[in-house]
Amino acid sequence: MEAASSALSAPESGLKNKIWQMYSQVPVLGWLCGALSAVLLEQFVGRPLAIGLGLSKIPALFGFTIILKYPALFPSALLYVFLIYLLPIIIVARLSLAPTNWLAQKMMDYSMQGSVLVHLVILYAIFHIWAGMSDYRDISLKFTLIAIMVTVSLNVINGYMGEFSCSHPGFMALGAYTASVFSVSLFVNDSQFGQALLPSFLGPFAFPLGLILGGLVAAAGALIVAIPSFRTRGDYLAIISLAFLFIVKSLVENLEFVGGPRGLSSQPNWANLPTVFTWTVVCIWVINNFVRSTLGKALNAVRDDETAANAMTVNTRRTKMVAFMFAAFWAGVAGGLFAHVLRYVNPGSFGIQKLAEVLAMVYFGGLNSVYGSILGAVSLSLLSEALRPLELFKWIVIPLLLILVMIFRPTGLIAFKEFDVKKLIRPRRKPENEV
Repeated sequence: MEAASSALSAPESGLKNKIWQMYSQVPVLGWLCGALSAVLLEQFVGRPLAIGLGLSKIPALFGFTIILKYPALFPSALLYVFLIYLLPIIIVARLSLAPTNWLAQKMMDYSMQGSVLVHLVILYAIFHIWAGMSDYRDISLKFTLIAIMVTVSLNVINGYMGEFSCSHPGFMALGAYTASVFSVSLFVNDSQFGQALLPSFLGPFAFPLGLILGGLVAAAGALIVAIPSFRTRGDYLAIISLAFLFIVKSLVENLEFVGGPRGLSSQPNWANLPTVFTWTVVCIWVINNFVRSTLGKALNAVRDDETAANAMTVNTRRTKMVAFMFAAFWAGVAGGLFAHVLRYVNPGSFGIQKLAEVLAMVYFGGLNSVYGSILGAVSLSLLSEALRPLELFKWIVIPLLLILVMIFRPTGLIAFKEFDVKKLIRPRRKPENEV
């Protein structure tokens, strides 16, 4: 019996290995081409196919919300996702294996920067087509990109520096309110600030300056936290940063200049998908270069053993303060984008719930890893939207999932892994002369 079962399992194992080897040779360019073909297919035949399968419209989020609202439509939603997404991606990735590997090699030989740009253009085209089919997809995608910025920046402190900070929502609030005041007071006729000081057509060109200003104000706030915190060791940063969060929240609640507890509205619609996508790419690129630089390596040394790092001439206090302000800057930029995507901001958006969400994304994805931060932000953002029909029950499902991850993967799903762009976009097929 054992011999017979092993004989039956051998072909199955061989088939699995063959399929794995075949698709492991598909480069990122091939998977992007497959995803692009899937969203193009959905744009042209998605609606008639959905109606033919008994769905009232195209599933907004891969069918998850439809399944939770109407369980009887589970087979139809599953079949739709298979026909529109999974099958085209698998087929195109397989058929394009040789040409995409050849093209990836040629682009790498010619210019790595050009290869990265081509990959980003295709990725943006996928996002643009997919999000263009509904406003819900568009705003969900923009909030997910902003969540990536916040998570990656917090990982600089909680992961690479090895401290525990609770002040990121406070930095987001500073950036959100600063960028909002900049936009509304200068370019919008508003009852709160009066007539616009500058022509509105200049606003989109000045918008990056408002975001940078928001980041600088957040970095200045980080300096207020860092000066007393890094004179001590232990858990003092967590306590002081949490106090800073409450101080910022109380401050904006009591400032009638920015609307107080009512919040601030009338932000212009300048945070479109290209803008948010560009800022997210720049944030990931800058932070990844930072953590791989000499200063980033010094940060890891401080995390592993501050006394030894100090003995090796690393200025530990200066290193921690620079990293803390650097992370706060990007949190402020993300807050400015958040305010202009929502086109409204109030103090309640930056409380304990926002802190819990961001910390969950960091520790779910993995510490000390840009890969992990991206995975944590994307997965928890999509999971939160997918479970929205469950209302309060989703706050039972998500914490249980986090508990399981903390039990079986204490460091997160992808921890201590460098984000190497060159390895990511390289061709996967080995040369014929390579042994």
